[in-house]
Amino acid sequence: MLLYRLFAIALCLLLASCQKPEMPQGTIAKVERAISGQTIEVISTADKIALLEQIRLIGIDAPDLKQQPWGEAAKQRLEQLIGGKQVLLESDIEEKDQFDRKLAYLWQDKILLNEQLVKEGYALASVRSPNTKYQQRLVNAQEWARLMGKGLWNPERALRQTPTEFRQQNRQ
Repeated sequence: MLLYRLFAIALCLLLASCQKPEMPQGTIAKVERAISGQTIEVISTADKIALLEQIRLIGIDAPDLKQQPWGEAAKQRLEQLIGGKQVLLESDIEEKDQFDRKLAYLWQDKILLNEQLVKEGYALASVRSPNTKYQQRLVNAQEWARLMGKGLWNPERALRQTPTEFRQQNRQ
């Protein structure tokens, strides 16, 4: 079992290193706060007017805030990663979700934060067509977290329901 795990980890690393590095394109925004493990508020300056805008991270599904302990942990980790800093917002095919939040990949210091949250086990990869630009990176990060028992993949404190299942069962 240990040999299989080491082989799988080596394969994940090899696959990730074979991909050519992406040069993200987008807009710079100052982060105001994390709303959840997958949604932030940024200050955007459209038409020279500062506005608060909600951004939903593309390709991930973080536990609901009521889904403890993981919901609050995901929000806190995202807050640690972005708290008060500037980020690059990179869009994909769709610009907004059904709740009128802007959809984006978050970059900071050449790190794709969406991927980082998945790799550390704070969120699941949740690729939804047509926004699939970094699909393979997110899937690889999830496999890494699962094999390493990171975060919500920790066998002693594993997430028992996906965030989508939890939200469906707890609709108000």
